[in-house]
Amino acid sequence: MGGFGTNISSTTSFTLTGFPEMKGLEHWLAALLLLLYAISFLGNILILFIIKEEQSLHQPMYYFLSLLSVNDLGVSFSTLPTVLAAVCFHAPETTFDACLAQMFFIHFSSWTEFGILLVMSFDHYVTICNPLCYATVLTDVRVAHIGTSIVIRSFCMVFPLPFLLKRLPFCKASVVLAHSYCLRADLIRLPCGDTTINSMYGLFIVISAFGVDSLLILLSYVLILHSVLAIASRGERLKTLNTCVSHIYAVLIFYVPMVSVSMVHRFGRHAPEYVQKFMSLCTSNALPNYLFHQD
Repeated sequence: MGGFGTNISSTTSFTLTGFPEMKGLEHWLAALLLLLYAISFLGNILILFIIKEEQSLHQPMYYFLSLLSVNDLGVSFSTLPTVLAAVCFHAPETTFDACLAQMFFIHFSSWTEFGILLVMSFDHYVTICNPLCYATVLTDVRVAHIGTSIVIRSFCMVFPLPFLLKRLPFCKASVVLAHSYCLRADLIRLPCGDTTINSMYGLFIVISAFGVDSLLILLSYVLILHSVLAIASRGERLKTLNTCVSHIYAVLIFYVPMVSVSMVHRFGRHAPEYVQKFMSLCTSNALPNYLFHQD
């Protein structure tokens, strides 16, 4: 096996898989996928435009929402080229390096979304539990630093993944992937060399991002709920909780499809393969996964 940065793979291309089980329905499927992408693009662009134009939305909560919209556009743009090529134009071939690049951007966007949802929960925690400190804690400069830190953290976590895969031997000149875009979960099964380092690093970033961020989001809502229950008036309690609705929807729409896809892959092995592929595609290209909610 070569060094860390040495590509000793004989693989020159990957074949992405569309929906061969649904022959005869390709045109309808392509139209549905294009509709999903169009709604995602237009929805996110509309959110960005409204936040830019509406002065009352120039505050930390909506800055984080803007970052979430930009990130969602990044996910869509990362998957769109190969999905169109494989499903609409029947051109499933992609080069080894292009596949690694797409994998990087897809996973970079995914880990960035974890971080954004975490800081949005922190924003709601400060708003409800320490409202008098909100203006001093979440200044524009601090929000910019937080956003930059999220992006840098995601980049640093995902950056080694393509190089860890590139160092491994892929013993076939062309290999077939299970989806119409490149994911690490697909690629890690293909090398004929030792993937222990890759698996250990993958576990590390899952625990450090998904695990830690999820626990911190849960902790923030436990503290929020504890603070809300201390309010005497039922109407005030409902009004306060109502400010968290948009973020709760965002968390659910991000986590529930992802967990569902994982459950289908793990326990739904007898389900039609196209069901698993379509669920994965919808998860990677979720519709604008957040709702506007003004106080």
